[in-house]
Amino acid sequence: MKLIQLPTLDFEQKIQREIEENPALEQGQNSSDDNKEENQDDYSESDDINIDDYINYDDTPAYKLNSNNSSGKEEKNIPYSSGISFTEHLLSQLKPISLSEKKMKIAEFLVGSIDESGYIRLEVEEIIDDLAFTQNIFIDQKELKEVLKVVQDFDPAGVGALSLQDCLIIQLEKKHKTKYVELAIEIIKNSFEQFSKKHFEKLMNKYSIDEPELKEVISLISKLNPKPGGAYSGGGKPIEQIVPDFKISLENNELNLILNYRNSPFLNISKDYDEMLRGYKLEKNKTKSQKEAIQFIKQKLDSAKWFIDAVKQRQQTLMITMQAIMNYQREYFISGDEKKIKPMILKDIANEIEMDISTISRVANSKYVDTPYGTKLLKEFFSESMMTTSGEEISTIEIKKILEKIISDENKRKPETDEKLVKILNDKGYKIARRTVAKYREQLNIPVARLRKEI
Repeated sequence: MKLIQLPTLDFEQKIQREIEENPALEQGQNSSDDNKEENQDDYSESDDINIDDYINYDDTPAYKLNSNNSSGKEEKNIPYSSGISFTEHLLSQLKPISLSEKKMKIAEFLVGSIDESGYIRLEVEEIIDDLAFTQNIFIDQKELKEVLKVVQDFDPAGVGALSLQDCLIIQLEKKHKTKYVELAIEIIKNSFEQFSKKHFEKLMNKYSIDEPELKEVISLISKLNPKPGGAYSGGGKPIEQIVPDFKISLENNELNLILNYRNSPFLNISKDYDEMLRGYKLEKNKTKSQKEAIQFIKQKLDSAKWFIDAVKQRQQTLMITMQAIMNYQREYFISGDEKKIKPMILKDIANEIEMDISTISRVANSKYVDTPYGTKLLKEFFSESMMTTSGEEISTIEIKKILEKIISDENKRKPETDEKLVKILNDKGYKIARRTVAKYREQLNIPVARLRKEI
């Protein structure tokens, strides 16, 4: 079950760890690289290692032959990006600056407090307290702000800010001063709440500006980076690499499914271990050390054989599950029209292939499929059903797509409220409650009408 839920990259790493830990297990060659995807039926196989069931000695206690084939908790190894980390990048900018020893320690503490987005998520008083308790450095607000200003002058612009408002001001102050830059700084400094809530009329009245001028300011601010840390490519943060576990192709209106060859390693039992067992079998008078060696070999062989069988079961389960999903959503995979995605829950697939729901869940939550319409996470194809006013059963995915389209096409000067969205959907034949519209809108990461307003 643990092997099933591993994505391709983690599965490969699990195999490498198993090979490193078990000398009886080897990875052979599948076939040439050109033919890997065409040989998906060449599942992992082991050589014939019967040898009288590993030379079954009656004097070997059974408990000594048991092998713990599970670590209890799967490690999740994610490839890291190359280059120096974001923190190292910031610290390198400290080196050429001339600061006193005390201020240098404060600056290093501040850099160490910057998160992956580029912010210091602490209040000024909290920083002062932390410096006193953890660094035995006692300063006042004035001294802290002097050093903070040094850090906030680092690249990327906006780094070291204590808030979004602070971050935007830092970036604006680094720009060449123009009428609109100065106006933007004044609005963010003194009317940030009104700006963030899009109270445009109030802003125009307060600053005696017209709509085109406010548009210039909004355009300027919208180009600033709200997460300056995220812009640094060498962030040292784990980078998720999506490797599709399956590939679906469409040829002559027929769907073809293959498993990524990296999920089909060719595993076998070490020939050295095979030869060692055969050698021990020929020995008539076995010493104690030879019997202990046989016991060790038997344990490793059992572990290797178990792992090979588990890998084969994983491959079969993945293919059977994905085949069922592909068949269930055949209309979508042929057309690419997301409106053709049928309502489908875990139980539907579990019943189809006579497997436990938990198994389907493990496959769906962590696996990707490469389709003619892009790479998709399997769980995206699962959804509840909803009945239209005409009695037709549709997927909630379709409702979300329609809702997204309505909001995309709305007049941004006067966005549709949730109540109005309910009425529009009802007029289209989709009977839906306001709280459900709000839930779907939030799942689509679409803000409320007031925050969608533009001028």
